[in-house]
Amino acid sequence: MSNPELKSRLLRLFPVFGQLDEAAVDAIVSGAATRQAPAGAILFEASSPCTGFPMLLEGSVRVVKSAPSGREVQLYRITPGESCLLSSSCLLGGTAYAATGIAETAVTLLALPPALFHRLLAEHKPFRDYVFGMFSERLADLMTLVEAVTFHKLDQRLAALLLGKGELVRTTHQGLADELGSVREMVSRLLSNFQDRGWVELGREQIRITDAAALRRLAQP
Repeated sequence: MSNPELKSRLLRLFPVFGQLDEAAVDAIVSGAATRQAPAGAILFEASSPCTGFPMLLEGSVRVVKSAPSGREVQLYRITPGESCLLSSSCLLGGTAYAATGIAETAVTLLALPPALFHRLLAEHKPFRDYVFGMFSERLADLMTLVEAVTFHKLDQRLAALLLGKGELVRTTHQGLADELGSVREMVSRLLSNFQDRGWVELGREQIRITDAAALRRLAQP
């Protein structure tokens, strides 16, 4: 990807950089590293050091916390135009990652090296506001996750997750289990129950919602 094309895409996906002067934007484009990875690639691992501030240009990334048993809970998802809360936290605190980032699809990202990240943070208020605004949004999402895991039953959470994905959900039972921090067998049993009740139709790596109203009633706390 040429620098002019990269600059154009960066400004389109991350409007905050349009508030910086041209020299700062050029420094970002020339100083950052473009990285591509296939679906399923590990972008960073728990306990590993943070080597840059990622800004996603294409694809999606799941950030998950794993237990020794192998069970996972999805903390959040990163989509184009977004960055990673844990990466900024690690760079600010000089700590290692506490979770793992996995490419959900093929991804393209731009990674700011730590020195450039800290310089932008110190010298440019719009970038500083962007980073701390991201903290606020992601922490609110994590609080919602903690509430759901702590106080809501798995069937409620599954119903809410399906509703949030639209009428036709293209995923696997394992994928849903990973997002819910559960196991495939439990999710499969619940989905079979939902199908028996006429709420969904199960297909190969897809689920069609046939009674959204019933799922909404179940999803309510």
